[in-house]
Amino acid sequence: MSWTDDRVETLKKLWGEGHSASQIAKELGGVTRNAVIGKVHRLGLSNRATGAKAGAKTAAKAAPKAAAKPKAAPKAAAKPKTEPAIIPKPVHIRKAIIPAGQPLPPQPSANEISPEALASVREVEKTAKKITLMELTERTCKWPIGDPATDEFWFCGLDSEPGKPYCEAHVGVAFQPMSARRDRRR
Repeated sequence: MSWTDDRVETLKKLWGEGHSASQIAKELGGVTRNAVIGKVHRLGLSNRATGAKAGAKTAAKAAPKAAAKPKAAPKAAAKPKTEPAIIPKPVHIRKAIIPAGQPLPPQPSANEISPEALASVREVEKTAKKITLMELTERTCKWPIGDPATDEFWFCGLDSEPGKPYCEAHVGVAFQPMSARRDRRR
């Protein structure tokens, strides 16, 4: 279907009279409601006519109804208008940002590690090589220690377990069997 001049004029006339896009599509035939809406917007007709024609139509439609029923203006005037409910916006609580160099608060994951594993890690960290990021290789333990934003940050650097990124002590902390983690939560 193409938009011929005749079809466009019919569309403009029906749109100006206040017909819906569905009614116009049915009247034109071979076109969908969405195609009518698209054409209306492309033509810049999206605002309905509010001039004398629209006002006369509305008054003509309202006149028979008004004559048939007695005026109910006093009831409507006596009824107070209610204000729309004001719904407060949800408050988002942000976690505090800890500046670099400050100690971190206790982490929940640290509480899940067994005391034996922590003792082993502390002993290993005393003998660690304390290497920088640039000194890491495939064979060194990549366990980070300290705050990365400070000069006191380093990696363990001991020999890593085959196929793992960490040394034996840090593997014991990082890779725990599922059952052991489940048992600690209970």
